[in-house]
Amino acid sequence: MPSQAVQREDRTLTELLESYAAGRWFRAKDEGAPLLDATTGEEVARISSRGVDLSAMVAHARDVGGPAIRSLTFHDRAGLLKALAKHLSEDKDEFYALSTRTGATKTDSMVDIDGGFGTVFSYASKGTRELPNDTIVLDGPAEQLGRGGQFMGQHVFTSRPGVAVQINAFNFPVWGMLEKLAPALLAGLPTIVKPASQTAYLTELVVRSIIESGILPEGSVQLLCGSAGTLLDELGVQDSVAFTGSAHTAGILRTHPSVLHGGVSLGVEADSLNCSVLGPDVGVDDPEFELFVKGVVTEMTVKAGQKCTAIRRTIVPAGLVDAVVEAISARLAKLTVGNPAADGVRMGPLASLAQRDEVRKAIEALGSSAEVVYGDPDSVSFVDADASRGAFLSPVLLRAGKGATEPHDVEPFGPVSTVIGYDTVDEAIALAARGKGSLVGSLVTNDPDVAREVSLGLAPWHGRLLVLNRDDAPESTGHGSPLPMLVHGGPGRAGGGEELGGIRGVLHHMQRTAIQASPDMMTAITGRWTTGSRRLQDGIHPFRKSLSEMKIGDTIETATRTVTLDDISHFADFTGDTFYAHTDPEAAAANPLFGGIVAHGYLVVSLAAGLFVEPNPGPVLANFGVDNLRFLTPVKAGDTIRVTLTVKQITPRASADYGEVRWDAMVTNSDDKPVATYDVLTLVAKTWPQTGEGA
Repeated sequence: MPSQAVQREDRTLTELLESYAAGRWFRAKDEGAPLLDATTGEEVARISSRGVDLSAMVAHARDVGGPAIRSLTFHDRAGLLKALAKHLSEDKDEFYALSTRTGATKTDSMVDIDGGFGTVFSYASKGTRELPNDTIVLDGPAEQLGRGGQFMGQHVFTSRPGVAVQINAFNFPVWGMLEKLAPALLAGLPTIVKPASQTAYLTELVVRSIIESGILPEGSVQLLCGSAGTLLDELGVQDSVAFTGSAHTAGILRTHPSVLHGGVSLGVEADSLNCSVLGPDVGVDDPEFELFVKGVVTEMTVKAGQKCTAIRRTIVPAGLVDAVVEAISARLAKLTVGNPAADGVRMGPLASLAQRDEVRKAIEALGSSAEVVYGDPDSVSFVDADASRGAFLSPVLLRAGKGATEPHDVEPFGPVSTVIGYDTVDEAIALAARGKGSLVGSLVTNDPDVAREVSLGLAPWHGRLLVLNRDDAPESTGHGSPLPMLVHGGPGRAGGGEELGGIRGVLHHMQRTAIQASPDMMTAITGRWTTGSRRLQDGIHPFRKSLSEMKIGDTIETATRTVTLDDISHFADFTGDTFYAHTDPEAAAANPLFGGIVAHGYLVVSLAAGLFVEPNPGPVLANFGVDNLRFLTPVKAGDTIRVTLTVKQITPRASADYGEVRWDAMVTNSDDKPVATYDVLTLVAKTWPQTGEGA
């Protein structure tokens, strides 16, 4: 039995794939089922999960992995993700070599492997920039629930003491795993990875690299190669399952007792009949026409069309159907199909012969209401491969009338798309909606009115929309590229799930709770000063305190300053802001909001800074902005202002010798009425004088 500490140079693909369960690599007791090379038909490995202790896996995740991850702050977890992405990138060549056996070309492998690494890098960055260096996330500002301000409400997100199970499809053995792992780990959840059997050998190799690196805490990632068996029976109310695959299997999972009655959260990404719509404004000589055709062909052929985001329905103005069919066919005719390792090959085989049979059945079903206008499902010219062993299929383009039903019901999971004509924009929207919910749709138009009308019409039926024209095309990642900062999921037929989506993908795994408490208790619970909570004053200006000395609630109440008419006039002359409310007594008096000359809001904020800033060199290194600035009461000439400045939140940076401090600033007048409120953001040294630690 291989140990966890397998040396990198000894890592080879095992004859029988192993599961990583409860802290060790496990080899099944039987011979397993064969997994074949998509191009040559040769056996790559065998797979079985017989004998894996599923109960022990779940317990290991809950008892070992979960506590270890949840003890870390979001910034700590983000640092682990960054280190993991760097480590995996070093092994990229090894992963690419094995990826070829799945039928992937170099471009296909880049989408899967580099796309997966990029997703992890993106979440590492977002975790550091957008989440606190804490284990709790505050959802919005505190709500005052009582008239006197002593009863407050605050929504918070906390980590669940559960397990995230991911059940993945065969088409993205690397990205599919990593795009689920990254947000789950940031959320504090250990993960059990269950890859689709056909390409599980590539997932196993990547997981071996992860385990051998020692970067992630033990128990945070486990691998189940083979049947999931009774895994869902082991899950409970704090656990979740993220499934990517067919609507049929999703239906089975939805009726599992653990989901129906046991409280297990199920997220589904299923069949998706994605569409691309060519706007009625586009002519054959417009650059958008070429962009549209190129996009359809790309989505038909990348990963041999085995993408949940591929364009299955090509919806175009009726008068351009012939031109679109001709242009797509001409591009497809230039495509070289064959061994993905051979030079010049742009499309490899499908993942298996069984998968090819499924796509042929789908094309046959489509044929009842559509005609094949390019390609032959039963014959294809290819290079450097054996026709009897490789799962090769010609790209197939069909043409259907707008009354056809099959293109909106049947998903051919391969290099297949159907062209459908429309007469009006409303009709195009209706055709798109007949897919009953999709992961992604695209619209190619250069008309802003068309863009708005179609986008609003398609939005309820899609998780993501790409609006493409000559302006954004140079930077666009294309119709079929899920991005870590945007939601990946879709309504209805697409499953209703939402993976990725930036920090939304993290919070999706966490529990949102409304906490009701006094201001002091709320401050203690959340780690952020709450209005009405105690202010701490020890005679030391907070700007003289390093991060290690500073406390939530540290406060300074400043001296006062009277704002004069000369101050207002000088500020207007100096800045060029001569708005009449600051310079024209008669016009200002007629303004129902002011009733006379008032100070610029920014003058008030500037004077406030002069009141609270401690000018000497010290631990406060820089001001990098203000948030939530509001001007509440006009300040007139002769009014006196003062500032109450309180440490609201302290966020150390793990990779620097300073951290961020958010201050609550309230400027009041002589009647103690707030005239301005805002948050001041500063960078503060961890120690002073600085020692250089953490740099």
